Amino acid sequence: MPTRPTRRSPRASAASVKRFVRRQAMRAVYRTDLRRPLDPDLAVYGAYWNRGVACNPAAIHAKARELVPHIRGVWVVSSRHRDRMPAGVPYVIEGSRPYWRAMATATYLVNNSSFPGGFTKRPGQRYLQTHHGTPLKTMGLDQRAYPALARKTDFDKILAHVRQWDFSLSANPHTTEVWDRVYPAPEGASYEHLDLGYPRNDVYFTATADDIAKVRAELGIAEGQIALLHAPTHRDYRDGFVPDLDPELLARQLGSDYVVLVRAHYFYGRSAGGKGPESTGRVIDVTGHPRVEELCLAADALIADYSSLVFDYACLDRPIVVHAPDWDAYRAARGTYFDLLSGLPGDTPGPVTTTPCELRDVFRSGRWRSPEAAALRTAFRERFCPYDDGHAAERVVRRFFAPAG
Repeated sequence: MPTRPTRRSPRASAASVKRFVRRQAMRAVYRTDLRRPLDPDLAVYGAYWNRGVACNPAAIHAKARELVPHIRGVWVVSSRHRDRMPAGVPYVIEGSRPYWRAMATATYLVNNSSFPGGFTKRPGQRYLQTHHGTPLKTMGLDQRAYPALARKTDFDKILAHVRQWDFSLSANPHTTEVWDRVYPAPEGASYEHLDLGYPRNDVYFTATADDIAKVRAELGIAEGQIALLHAPTHRDYRDGFVPDLDPELLARQLGSDYVVLVRAHYFYGRSAGGKGPESTGRVIDVTGHPRVEELCLAADALIADYSSLVFDYACLDRPIVVHAPDWDAYRAARGTYFDLLSGLPGDTPGPVTTTPCELRDVFRSGRWRSPEAAALRTAFRERFCPYDDGHAAERVVRRFFAPAG
């Protein structure tokens, strides 16, 4: 039996028409702005699909204000995330009139994902794609081999985005090799790999003991407590945040010397969970904390899964435990470039666990900070952190904002 078509209310229809008319008007004005001269001192920044000041673009922006103060930086942010913008940082709302004017006239464009709205890249504009991690999972065109991913991915759109790039940032040779293959420059276009390290990781080399103590105090970590950070990544084969680790159970098993910091992935749009009736008071939900780098500085060890955070945290040369109970499912659904659980130097950053008991025992036995764990971590750092030294942002700013030619 055919279903009756859903009728939209006159108010909803009017609102839809109003939005359409506004978009068309903005497009018309944008086309006019494209005939304006480029502003040689304007840079537009974006991160994580317009979620605010973060990641490599944030570190580049901060260093640019120091080294090339004549460059005016403005951030693109969505209207629902405007409350995340730090005081005093200029920004434009995506899709607004100031947004289109900035995108039409800025000489410099910096993003770790992509700019919204399908802007037109002009001759003379310089686009730096910083990315936002080292690839363990398959990326770009490599996702074509996984049907569940391929159905949701517009590969033509990926290639159109790559065509806009002038520079692609990399933190290690592995990443450069992957980006070159999965983000090929279309015919008639090209971009330059910048093997300079990730600016967001500079803080791991420059933070002082006082900086770290301040962050720990703000998070509520008591002096002498061992802080464990767990920030699981998104699972393509799951809906919603379903952690593979029970932080309250782990806190009870390890005792009062430990505190567990839990951060849900931003894709889920929710926290890591509230305090239950059996709360120990030693599990801290840090999902809403604005800077994951500060959480890493505060943590004595990382309980890693498949997040690219494992590569960044390795810069600190602190213990890493890989907890991977769903490795087979994750690898089958998403695909990976190497076996994180192999135990081989360079592939695995520390002890591996797949059950709650194994995870508990790794910490109780002290194996998480054993000489064997340290040796694995050293090999992992040598492979994935060769360019990170606290000066990546300076190198990027001096290269990217240098006069063309």
